[in-house]
Amino acid sequence: MLVAFAARADVRIATWHGDFSDKGPGLLLQDILADERDVSPILEAAPDILLLTNFDFDAGHAALGALQDRLAADGLDLPYLYATRPNSGWPTGLDLDGDGRFGRPRDAHGYGQFSGQGGMALLSRYPPTLERDFSDLLWMEAPDSAMSPTDAAREVQRLSSVAHWAICVATPEGDVLLLTLAATPPVFDGPEDRNGRRNLDEVTLWGHYLDGRLGAPPDVPAVVLGNFNVDPDRGDGLHDGVRAMLAHPRLQDPQAGTDTVTWDQTGPMRVSYVLPDRVLEVMGAGLIPREAPRVHGAHRLVWVDVAVPAKGQLLKPQPSATVRRQNGRNHVNTTDLSQCGSRQMAGGI
Repeated sequence: MLVAFAARADVRIATWHGDFSDKGPGLLLQDILADERDVSPILEAAPDILLLTNFDFDAGHAALGALQDRLAADGLDLPYLYATRPNSGWPTGLDLDGDGRFGRPRDAHGYGQFSGQGGMALLSRYPPTLERDFSDLLWMEAPDSAMSPTDAAREVQRLSSVAHWAICVATPEGDVLLLTLAATPPVFDGPEDRNGRRNLDEVTLWGHYLDGRLGAPPDVPAVVLGNFNVDPDRGDGLHDGVRAMLAHPRLQDPQAGTDTVTWDQTGPMRVSYVLPDRVLEVMGAGLIPREAPRVHGAHRLVWVDVAVPAKGQLLKPQPSATVRRQNGRNHVNTTDLSQCGSRQMAGGI
């Protein structure tokens, strides 16, 4: 069966680990209102769907709403948003790092100087629906968990250092399921490599989900995106996890070999990813800025254009992606897994 793309929606999906975090609650909002946060990479990319992986959370979405308004003032209307309290800065009540003190940044489920620091946030042109949230999954309960019997707080420690959201976005032609993450850096520990092992399990969680090990696998096209915080080959980290995701039979990698960050101490690496389902035709992909960033911080914005087939069209996996070109506030609803795919294309995937 062949796929006809005469009727489709071309959707630009992007992720950016931008400079949207500060040392205290409310400071990010002040900076956005004062126009002191650089949004030019977002405006240049003009995505339809944007996942920010370093965005301070506040309960009223004040900072995220201010960013919406800032972008809209420059012609980029992303009227839908989604963000919930992340694990970063969420107290465990325990002394996880063993320094004899409680309530410190490293004693939280994910590193944070305050609850919500460095969370995730989604902005979208199309309405999103939360399908699954694995953010409270215990690390010890993750499939093939690399947690050690000697790791602290086994009965309490969550896997996600920030969050793992499965968010269904209703594009004009069909649903796309975003599988989002922002993994812990595989450094800042000792020879026990606790952060490296946790990073491995965070990165591979969506692979297990696609394989049906966390319930029924998604029956609509999926896109894994966010900050894996690990390069397939360079630097610290257990590289087998990200390599497994890049080789997953359901996913394609339209930006193999690219560098998404340049750190002064370690140089260029690839840590942010947008990996579309093979049933989605990749129409283009790129990085902003095109050269190693200096003005906009260490990280580059990553974007991929995909063609979403119209409802009723039969789906079939596409070959590995070949890039053809380079170029009023709404709050999300939540539901259960049965809703995503209620507009499912004939034939499934």
